[in-house]
Amino acid sequence: MKRRHPIYVVGRVLAIPIFKLLYFYKVKGKKNLPKEGPFIACSNHISNLDPVLLALTQKRQIYYMAKAELFENKFFAGLIRKLGAFPVHRGSGDTKAIEQAESVVKDDRVLGIFIEGTRSKTGEFLRPKSGPSIIAQQTHTPVIPVCITPKNKKIKLFQGVTISWGTPLTPEELGLKNGGPEEYRNASRRIMDEIKKMRENDLKKK
Repeated sequence: MKRRHPIYVVGRVLAIPIFKLLYFYKVKGKKNLPKEGPFIACSNHISNLDPVLLALTQKRQIYYMAKAELFENKFFAGLIRKLGAFPVHRGSGDTKAIEQAESVVKDDRVLGIFIEGTRSKTGEFLRPKSGPSIIAQQTHTPVIPVCITPKNKKIKLFQGVTISWGTPLTPEELGLKNGGPEEYRNASRRIMDEIKKMRENDLKKK
């Protein structure tokens, strides 16, 4: 396992009991997580707490694209960089952010992407973006769908939330062969379909 930043390690250890107490979170599918090698953790996005919840449910450090506005304050920017975040200018085709994302998986690390591209304010699924599929195809990296399912659509104190890790999907299983817009869209729909299935299963068992 690649070395994690000490601040990430300490923060995770301190946060686990607090989040267990406040959010009653539980984890499913941890057996699907490889201990070595790169993968893309591809999750739905319903709360600003989502990156923390994903970090608490597995040991490897996850590296995320985060909106560039979060890096305007130098102190905060330095902190979240240590926690694995790097800036992306949304809506501008930020090639530098894509290159940095690709470098994460090429270094055998874990890249986290919220497939909807933004946070859902209602808790309902939004249309998936093609970013995860593009990176998976260009770097030959598997994707692991992740579903964050709160008890009542939104994450609230003392109401419970389930984080489910799905089965890894190779670029070949996602139909990613030559690349191109249609392949990318279809692959992202496939990922989103897996996330939706996990949501359905998790809601049935609540």
